[in-house]
Amino acid sequence: MNAPRADALRMEWTKFRTAPGSLWLSSAVVVVTVAGGAATIASVTTGDLAEYSLTGVQLGQAVVAVIAALVVGGEYRTGMIRTTLAAVPRRITVLGAKTVIVAGVVAASGAVSVAASVLVGRAIRPALVLSDAAVLRAACGSVLYLVLISLLAVGVAAITRDTAAAIGVVLGLLYVFTIVAQMVPDPDVRADLKQIAPMSAGLAIQATQDLAHQPIAPWHGLGVLAAWAAGALLTGGTLLKLRDS
Repeated sequence: MNAPRADALRMEWTKFRTAPGSLWLSSAVVVVTVAGGAATIASVTTGDLAEYSLTGVQLGQAVVAVIAALVVGGEYRTGMIRTTLAAVPRRITVLGAKTVIVAGVVAASGAVSVAASVLVGRAIRPALVLSDAAVLRAACGSVLYLVLISLLAVGVAAITRDTAAAIGVVLGLLYVFTIVAQMVPDPDVRADLKQIAPMSAGLAIQATQDLAHQPIAPWHGLGVLAAWAAGALLTGGTLLKLRDS
């Protein structure tokens, strides 16, 4: 790794770990994810137990979006972005460093969240077999899902340059898009929307039963979310290079 990139990473990590609330938000990802999954699996006795145990990811992703939006948007709010760009003139390096730090933090908190969720699920419903290949895929895929959500939020924050706006856009894409898709009366159109909505497509990775009846295959769905994240990062990076600050 060359010196400018290493310096950028160290700078972004220092800013993240010293920012007020960063550790609390990272811990909140674990708490809400595990609590949400536990509440869901405790309310059922049959069905896709692995998917039920991981439903808390739908809550944890909101906190992940906040973390990512703050890392980028917070600097625009305080004006620190000018100092950052003066220290590291290569703007793509800056965005890349922020992306790596956010992805690393979310991967760590996501791994803890998912592992705890399936262990709690197993404790509540012993029928949940943790060694099953589909369950392992759902668990690992859920961690990747959270990381991709963080990358999507970084990209959107780079586009909007505003924390609140970025959070609103990301949550709208995740929740509103999915709700609208579910309300469409035409089943074919509804299925098509679920295949392209970042949340419903991405969360297909959690399904371990009746895969033939899912709107999209698990890994294909995660690929759709990856495309959303890549598009947001590409657009955000391009605008970062073109704007004055």
